[in-house]
Amino acid sequence: MTKLIFGADHAGKNKKNELMNILEKEFECVDIGLANNPTDDFPDFAFKTSKAVLENEGALGVLVCGTGIGMSIAANKVKGIRCALVTSGRAARLSRRDDGANVIALPSYMSSDMAADCVRLFAKTELCCEDEKYSRRVNKIIDFENGAYDEL
Repeated sequence: MTKLIFGADHAGKNKKNELMNILEKEFECVDIGLANNPTDDFPDFAFKTSKAVLENEGALGVLVCGTGIGMSIAANKVKGIRCALVTSGRAARLSRRDDGANVIALPSYMSSDMAADCVRLFAKTELCCEDEKYSRRVNKIIDFENGAYDEL
């Protein structure tokens, strides 16, 4: 069973809880940030969730904040994380298949059904192995992050 690690700031707390309730029968759902209040800073939840994803082999992360933008920016600062802002099922699927995302960020204003569908698509999509161009591109990102690739 795929482990999903959830994190949210005060703006995404209710949506995160709804998603976990919807998805708990299909996935192992772990809540990384239980205490939320209006003075919370979203980067703290993004960092904590991202670190937990890296510490749990095969786990994927789901972040929720007002727009999803801040969480995605913060998560992408954690070495080894590829976080995609997801606003559609197509984006969820392709972020995983083509770009090797291991975390997604969702906006709190997205309907719970749509958000749950996005998480399902993300979690059930395999990384693309058939087309070398996708792995080459993801490897460039990883190499750049590690200082082993200098852009053209």
